[in-house]
Amino acid sequence: MEAPLYPDFPPDPSILPGGQPAFWVGPRHLAGDDGCLYDGVADTLSGLGWTSLTIVRGRHEPDEAPEDRQVLRSTVLHISSDTLRWAQWSLADEPFHLGDLPIAWQISARADASSPLAAWSCYFTTGVPGEAVADLLVALDARDQPAVPFAGPELVLDAVAAHGWLRDIDQPDAAATDPTFTSHISLGEVPPLIQDADPRALTTEADEAGPAGWQAWAEPALGAPCLWAASFGASAPHDLVAAFAASLSSTAPVLRRVLPEATRERLLRAPAQ
Repeated sequence: MEAPLYPDFPPDPSILPGGQPAFWVGPRHLAGDDGCLYDGVADTLSGLGWTSLTIVRGRHEPDEAPEDRQVLRSTVLHISSDTLRWAQWSLADEPFHLGDLPIAWQISARADASSPLAAWSCYFTTGVPGEAVADLLVALDARDQPAVPFAGPELVLDAVAAHGWLRDIDQPDAAATDPTFTSHISLGEVPPLIQDADPRALTTEADEAGPAGWQAWAEPALGAPCLWAASFGASAPHDLVAAFAASLSSTAPVLRRVLPEATRERLLRAPAQ
């Protein structure tokens, strides 16, 4: 088990006087989303020049003054300039769950503007490190053809192995885990409701194996609730999954003010000066 770099500092910086000081922490895959998964990813999308659209919902009671109306932000949609790729923040819009956690971001792409349907989609729950989602989006934005596969699944496993993750003994060509066996990435069965253009995803019977897609998750302890989960549809290009996996498994520290309760004792941390 990893120990704090500075054990004299309280595990939760929020209890320090004067607000919430920032810490550099690692490993990244256990660092959580700092409670700002939307803002961090949205800033990246803004920097890439994507347009954001917000659907606002509200409640208006009879005889209620206009200034007292309750307005709630709902779905926020970010669209690339060529309209071939988009990212949707749907946490406030009653999302479905993955690993018993609510889906926060859904990222999709299509082959051409004439098609109204996404060729592939991927999904990220709360708790996913925002840096990994942002790096995936940067890689997606740089692609001329966002729906065309350019590489095989080996690229994903190579990305995490380069950062010390271990290939699964039973499935060395399809799965890997971090050295503490807490976070995992695997090419296998896709959970229900994951959208994909592969027709087999719609026609697979209940007792049949459908097309395989990449799944990733962090389970702080055996049988414990997941810290985060991510799911990629079967048609998601492997090189884009690799961009996410490389960032997720990166050994570079990340800046955090809020540490996950389930993993804070496993995090290396140092005060950010």
